[in-house]
Amino acid sequence: MPLIVQKFGGTSVGSVERILKVTERIVEAKNKGNDVVVVVSAMGQSTNSLVDMAKQLSQNPPGREMDMLLASGEQVSISLLAMALVSKGYPAVSLTGWQAGIMTDSVHNRARIVHIHSNKILNLVNKGTIVIVAGFQGITKDGEVTTLGRGGSDTTAVALAASIKADLCEIYTDVSGVFSADPRVVPTAKKLVRISLDEMMELATLGAGVLHPRAVECAKKYNVRLMVRSSFIDEEGTFIEGDVDMEEKLVCGVTYKDNIVKITLKQFDALSSLFTILVKSHIDVDIITQCSDEFSLIDLSFTVSIGDLGRTLDLLESNKTTLAFEELNTEVGLAKVSIVGAGLVSNPEATARMFTALASEHVPIKMVSNSEMKVSCIIPEDMTEIAVRTLHSVFGFDVLQMADVYH
Repeated sequence: MPLIVQKFGGTSVGSVERILKVTERIVEAKNKGNDVVVVVSAMGQSTNSLVDMAKQLSQNPPGREMDMLLASGEQVSISLLAMALVSKGYPAVSLTGWQAGIMTDSVHNRARIVHIHSNKILNLVNKGTIVIVAGFQGITKDGEVTTLGRGGSDTTAVALAASIKADLCEIYTDVSGVFSADPRVVPTAKKLVRISLDEMMELATLGAGVLHPRAVECAKKYNVRLMVRSSFIDEEGTFIEGDVDMEEKLVCGVTYKDNIVKITLKQFDALSSLFTILVKSHIDVDIITQCSDEFSLIDLSFTVSIGDLGRTLDLLESNKTTLAFEELNTEVGLAKVSIVGAGLVSNPEATARMFTALASEHVPIKMVSNSEMKVSCIIPEDMTEIAVRTLHSVFGFDVLQMADVYH
C-alpha cells in the first residue's frame, strides 16, 4: 500500500471542530488504500500561551525547562486526534517525539534531528494502525526532551517521511498551496502549481512561512516528494519536487522577513573572531556588508533577528577587548524583502527592476544581498507591505481571484 505522511499545523487543529475536519482528511486518505502517518502541531495559539506564562515567571527561563513546557502542547493535540479517529472505527495510536524514536542533538529550543528509530512506527503501520506523531520535539541520547524551534513540525514530518520511505509528504496548512507572495499581504497572489526544491528553499529561508527551511533542506537531501495544500478546502495544492529548470520563469515569488536588526561595528580588525564567537552561541547572522580604510580597519554591518539582539549585544560587549571595535550602533525596525527565481542567475536586469520599483514608492534600501536565485533588500519595516505589493505587481504575479486564507 502507498505510504503517506500528513502534517497538520496549529491552525488546522485549533479547535475540536477543526480536529474533526482533520479526522475526515485522514480517513479519506486511509479509505483510498493508503497507510497513513500523521504529524501534528500544538493547537492554535497554545504554544504562545505557554511562552507567555513562562515569561510571567522568568524573564530568561532555562532552555531545558522551556523544552519540557512547550513539548506538552503537541501531546494534547495528538491524543485528541487519536481519540477522534478511534471513535470513527479507525485504529490509531498517538506517540510523542521520543516515543516515535526521534533523536536530536542537545541544543535546547532549536535542536536538530540526528536520527529516527522508525521501527515502532512501521510495526504499527504494518498492523493497519494510523500513527499520530507529535511534531516539533525529540529526545537526546541522554534522555533530555528537546524542541526543534518554531515551525519544527514541518521538519518532523519530512524527516519521518524520509526515514519510513513514504511515497508522499503532505503539508496541510491555512492556505491552499505555495503562493507568489504571502496572500495575507497580497490578496491577489498567485498559487503555484509546482515549484522546485531549490526555489522553495530560498523562499522558506527568506521568510515564506508556508514551510520551515530545514524541512525543505531535508526533503532535498533525501528526495522526499512534498505537497502543500489546505486543511480547509479540498483542492490540489503545490507540488515541491525536483531541481531547478534554468529556463523557467524569471521570478517565482516575492517574500519578506520582519523583525530585523542591523548592527554596525566601526573601526575593528577581528572579522574572523567575531563570527566564530557568534556561531558558537548559535546566533544566525544574515546579510553582511563591510568597507575598510587605508589602515585595514573595518566598518562592518550585519543583520540578526530581533530575538537574538540581546544575546548578540551581550556577546559583543563581553568580547570587546578581543574584537577591538571603537563604536557599536544598532538600528531596529527593519525588514528584508526578497525576489526569488531560477531565472535571476542569467537576468541581472531583474535587480534593476527591483531597485526601480522600490524607488518609485520611495522605499529606502539600507543593505543588499544577492545570489544566483535571490535578491534581498533591507528596508524600513513599516514599508514592508507596500514594497511586497509593488514588487509582486512589477513582476506580473497579480491575479483576479482572491486567495483563501483561514485563521
